[in-house]
Amino acid sequence: MELRIIELPDNGILLYESKHSDGNVVKEHSHQIHQILYVLDGIGGLQLDGQRYELTADRLALIVPHSRHSIYCEEKLTMLVLAFNAQMLEGAVHNELFGKRFAASAMLQPNPLLAAEVRQLLRKMMFEQAAADPLYAWAQRIFLQEILLQLSRSRQGAAITDSNAMRAERIRKYIEQHYFEPLTAGDIAGRMGISARYVNNIFKESYGVTPTQYLMEVRIGVAKSLLLETDKDIVTVCFEVGFENVPTFYRAFRNMVKLSPMKFRKQHEAPV
Repeated sequence: MELRIIELPDNGILLYESKHSDGNVVKEHSHQIHQILYVLDGIGGLQLDGQRYELTADRLALIVPHSRHSIYCEEKLTMLVLAFNAQMLEGAVHNELFGKRFAASAMLQPNPLLAAEVRQLLRKMMFEQAAADPLYAWAQRIFLQEILLQLSRSRQGAAITDSNAMRAERIRKYIEQHYFEPLTAGDIAGRMGISARYVNNIFKESYGVTPTQYLMEVRIGVAKSLLLETDKDIVTVCFEVGFENVPTFYRAFRNMVKLSPMKFRKQHEAPV
């Protein structure tokens, strides 16, 4: 089996395009470093440590060093290859990810929300690599670790199905992990590749509220905890939970709690 050396830049991370024409076969080989293969378009297959997997858009493979693999194409196939030296990651991160979670090569099928996250992170890495400013190496390392974190979390969950209940559950978890971002039902729908109306319907069917209403509940719930458990200024709490300005935060808080944030904090202060 051939060992193909990939030369990495000084920061130990390289992102590049890999294009394969119809009928093309890449013979079995291995590398001395880790790779993440992300399929952008086309149809093909991956033979990975004796197992055969289909390659289609948004499928992803994590290949560990010296893992045997070959690629074959049924039609034009375009992938992004993220090659990296895992040793350059901080020790605890390296040990947790590659000692426990990714000790062996794996083929992954991200759900639509995770796939959208990975795509955005890869876009950021492509931009940083092209710009190559003095901080790009640091930025690349951060984005790589974020991709690995997202993939690791996805493997903790139950097996993915296409049921509406599972879609609603993924939306709920996404909101709980991204409540501080400017989110709309349209944003979530775009990430899942379905309509905003469908997102609203399946979420309300499972949880009795729309995603937007649930987002507000999560934000206000976190704000209440911050008001009670910290002495952070209200404007800081407003910023931390994702509101763009204080008046909007006050209005949303009053509508849900029936008190202003200030009165809520004072009402729950422990007596001196």
